[in-house]
Amino acid sequence: MTGPRRVIAITGAGGSLGAALSSQFAGEPDTDLVLSDLSASSLEATVAGLPEPTGGVETRLADVSDFAQVEAVIRLAVGRFGRLDVLVSNAGVLSPNGRIHNLATEDWERAFRVNVLGAVNGIRAAVPVMREQGSGSIVLTASVSGLTAWSHAAPYCATKAAVIQLAKVAAVEYARDGIRVNCVCPGTFLSGIHAELPEEAIASIAARHPLGLGSAADLVGAYSYLASDASRWTTGSAMVVDGGYAAP
Repeated sequence: MTGPRRVIAITGAGGSLGAALSSQFAGEPDTDLVLSDLSASSLEATVAGLPEPTGGVETRLADVSDFAQVEAVIRLAVGRFGRLDVLVSNAGVLSPNGRIHNLATEDWERAFRVNVLGAVNGIRAAVPVMREQGSGSIVLTASVSGLTAWSHAAPYCATKAAVIQLAKVAAVEYARDGIRVNCVCPGTFLSGIHAELPEEAIASIAARHPLGLGSAADLVGAYSYLASDASRWTTGSAMVVDGGYAAP
């Protein structure tokens, strides 16, 4: 990253993690933000909860499964602030709670459209801008479920495993262009995305985290590091922040 200011675009900015990330980056020096989400009310709540930002903040509604809408978010960043230094591809959905034979084709398709294609669309939209600059950092939100096995959550596990591999392939493909691509693999933290899970499912997952369930605030440091020049020699990594879930 070479400019005097840093421009960060975040998709999925309306969720618990997206809001925490937005607040973190809004408080970092010389940082301009473009925040995007599918939900207008969630995006408004994120903006309302921001600390006094160090730079400008723009918003745009977008469905990450639609490349044109993701591209419009990137165009907004470049048009308003002149560049794009960081893309945080954070939008995601859980799959319904059920064993593989009980899940419908639509359950799988929705998970792949949002979790995988959404990340692909972010990369496709950001790379041309970052290649022209000769620099950039792309951070994808994966999950520890992509490294382990969560019963009754096959579409989520499979798509998050795909995101991890996508980050690795993209890291190799774009390293010579000065673009770093990494992902963060969170453990379970309570957020709106888990609202439809039964309490017994949450309790079972919590029991497998030695440090207990985390919060979105426990994850922002990993993203901040991967978005910064401190991680200039880090690419293709899957950074696990999971309260010890994957340790046993």
